[in-house]
Amino acid sequence: MWFGWFGFNAGSALGANAQAVQAFVTTHFASAAAMLTWMVLEAARGQRPSAMGAAVGAVVGLVAITPAAGYVAYGPAIAIGILASGVSFGAVILKNRTTLDDTLDVFPCHGVGGIVGMLATALFAQKGGLFTGGGAALLGYHLLTLLVVGTFTFGGSWILYRVTNFIVPIRVNAENETHGLDTSQHGEALLAA
Repeated sequence: MWFGWFGFNAGSALGANAQAVQAFVTTHFASAAAMLTWMVLEAARGQRPSAMGAAVGAVVGLVAITPAAGYVAYGPAIAIGILASGVSFGAVILKNRTTLDDTLDVFPCHGVGGIVGMLATALFAQKGGLFTGGGAALLGYHLLTLLVVGTFTFGGSWILYRVTNFIVPIRVNAENETHGLDTSQHGEALLAA
């Protein structure tokens, strides 16, 4: 996935040019920084750093750097990776204390990581970023966009969920859930060894 993301971010420059190189390197730096940060945070909580945690951290870094890849310098790319990994790690911990059904931690990792990356772009962009002498205008646009897109996606998802749930109930009953969805919903069973 990491390798493929190079094509996504660097390829967005639509040419073999300096912006593509910048996007390639910042993508690598942010993802590596996020992966290492996730592993350090696992260790700080008394957990053994895991390959799964490293992979999740790397993906958080990839998600977070995507809006900024061709527009930030290398140092800020590392900062974006560290920041996104820390915030997403905390979001996973908070999510785990709730009854929300997000088995793959999609929102804490992709959603929160993307939000952090979007806002960090407004802070660190080489042209127009708040910390690079551009003022607060770009940050204001990003905050407004976050509000509009967040409202649209949450509202649209909620409506689609309600309509779908009315037509075909989305949640299975407790007996089917206890039995296992592979058996109850898909008719599959484990083969005896």
